[in-house]
Amino acid sequence: MQLISTFENNAFLEIAITTLEKKGIKKEDIFAVPLDNRTEERKMFDSIHRSDGTSFIDIGMVFGTAFSVIGASIGFKLAWGPIYWGLIGAFIGFMLGFAIRLYTELVMKKKKRALKGKQSEVVLIVECDEAQSELVETILWHHFALGVAKVK
Repeated sequence: MQLISTFENNAFLEIAITTLEKKGIKKEDIFAVPLDNRTEERKMFDSIHRSDGTSFIDIGMVFGTAFSVIGASIGFKLAWGPIYWGLIGAFIGFMLGFAIRLYTELVMKKKKRALKGKQSEVVLIVECDEAQSELVETILWHHFALGVAKVK
C-alpha cells in the first residue's frame, strides 16, 4: 500500500520522515520529491484558453457610460451637439477607467502576481503494509500534512 501526502518544505516534514523510520518504515520505502518554483513571471492579460477572472474593461465601461451622459447633457450647449460630445465623453471615460484598472493591476496588485515568499510543496510517498497504513496516516496528519491519499 502507498500513502501519498503533501507537505510544506519545513522542519515538520523532516520530523515526520524521522518518526516513520523510528516506527519501522525502511528508508528505501520513503520517497520525497520537492516541486519546483515558478520561474517565469505570471501573465497579466488573459487569453482565450486561460482567464484569471480579472476584467480590465469593467471600470472603463462604467466611466464611459457616466462620461457619455455628462457629455451628451453638456453637448446641448456646445457647438458639435449632444451626439458627438456623448461619444467623446464615452471614449474619454472608457480610457480613464481602463487606465485606472491597468494601474491597479500593475502597481497595486503586483505582490499578488509575484508569488514572492511562497515555497513549493514536497510530495511524500510512503510504501507500507496495510497493517501499518493507519499508523503512517496518523503520523503524517500529526506532522501537518496538507493532504494524504491511500493507494492499494
